[in-house]
Amino acid sequence: MSEKYQLANRTAVVTGAASGIGRAIAVSLAKRGCHLAISDVNDAGLAESAKLAADATANKSLRITRHHLDVSNRDAIVAYPAEVLAAHPGVDILVNNAGVALGGTFEQVSEQDFDWLLSINLFGVVRMTRAFLPILHKSDDARLVYLSSIFGVITPPGQTAYCASKFAVRGFSNSLRYELRGSRVGV
Repeated sequence: MSEKYQLANRTAVVTGAASGIGRAIAVSLAKRGCHLAISDVNDAGLAESAKLAADATANKSLRITRHHLDVSNRDAIVAYPAEVLAAHPGVDILVNNAGVALGGTFEQVSEQDFDWLLSINLFGVVRMTRAFLPILHKSDDARLVYLSSIFGVITPPGQTAYCASKFAVRGFSNSLRYELRGSRVGV
C-alpha cells in the first residue's frame, strides 16, 4: 500500500451519509475527487448530501450515486454491491459509518431495542464488510474504514447497548486489520 493514499478517481461507498459525520465524509471525499456511492434510510437527507458533495468539487464528471439502504437488513446488504457496481466500475473504499444511539441502563433498554441497535451498529458493519471485501480485493489499493466512538473506549452508565456495539466495532476492525496485513486492503 502507498505511503499517502490517493483519493482522486477512487470510488467510495459511504453508509449513513444523509447527515452528520457521514455527510461530512462524503463531501470531503468529493472535494478530493473521489466518486461516491452514498447510502442511508433517509432519502431526503441523502439527496441533500449528494448535492453538497457535487457542489464541493470542481470535477463535474464525478459520479455520485444515492442508494436507499437499511444496514440492519441482511438481504438489502447482500443486494447492495451489485447495485453499486451497476453504477461504478469498482469500489476502493468502504466507509462503515451508519449508526444509531440509544440511551438507558441495561435494565431499561428492551431486548428488542438492544437487538435493533446491534443490527445497525455491529451487524451492519460486519455484513457490509463481508459483502464488499471481495470487491475491495480487486482494487490496487483499497481501504476499509470503521467509525466507533469514545464509547468504544470508555463505559459510562446508561450506555450499555451503545458501548457494547462500539467496543465490538473496535475489536472487529483491529482484528481484521491484522488478518488483511500484506493484502491490498488496508483497515
